[in-house]
Amino acid sequence: MTQQNKPVIWRAIVQVVIVVVIVPFIPMIISAQWDWWQAWAYAVVSILAFAISRLIVARKHPDLLKERARFMDAKDTKPWDKVLAPLLGIGSVIILIVAGFDRHSSPPVSALNLVALLGICLGYGFSSWALIENRFFAGTVRIQTERGHHVVSTGPYRIMRHPGYAGGLFGYVFIPLLLDSFWAWIPTVLLAVVMVVRTALEDKTLQAELPGYKEFAQKTRYRLLPGIW
Repeated sequence: MTQQNKPVIWRAIVQVVIVVVIVPFIPMIISAQWDWWQAWAYAVVSILAFAISRLIVARKHPDLLKERARFMDAKDTKPWDKVLAPLLGIGSVIILIVAGFDRHSSPPVSALNLVALLGICLGYGFSSWALIENRFFAGTVRIQTERGHHVVSTGPYRIMRHPGYAGGLFGYVFIPLLLDSFWAWIPTVLLAVVMVVRTALEDKTLQAELPGYKEFAQKTRYRLLPGIW
């Protein structure tokens, strides 16, 4: 292990600990209700989606894990994404925090909870598919010229131009339903707005700066919502 790689490796370890060990359990930590079945279901799905997708990426695109671990060091990240990227991360955590504070009782599992759980599985699975398919699925918006950045048009990218965002957004909107939290809808809606804005700005950047993306956009018409936008 070189001295140059040590900070990247330690940063990756810290990220994994936060994403896998802490964040999924926030609703139960805050509410102190460890018998909350819906919250356990969310934690398990979140951890499995992260772990399985990263294991596959480690075999298929090991350089992508390094890129995502050091995304904070990228000098050519678009200025607007230095604001939007952290907002998305913070927003997803705030949804769980609000749901935790909104927990006052332990209602039985409902059919709506099960539908919401399925929605989260589908959304996170679709987003993970995009991560696995796209070697340039970085943590911030930038043209990765040093990595031979080019258009990816296979897998979920045949359906829409930003499947990672689409899957994430689809999963997020089901979290308030799974956790039976009315107040969690507020940060969820705000997070959706930020995600739409980031999608629009990223798509504009790619069309202007990534060779072949304009042609890809003409073939794959929709950015985020098939048939709508």
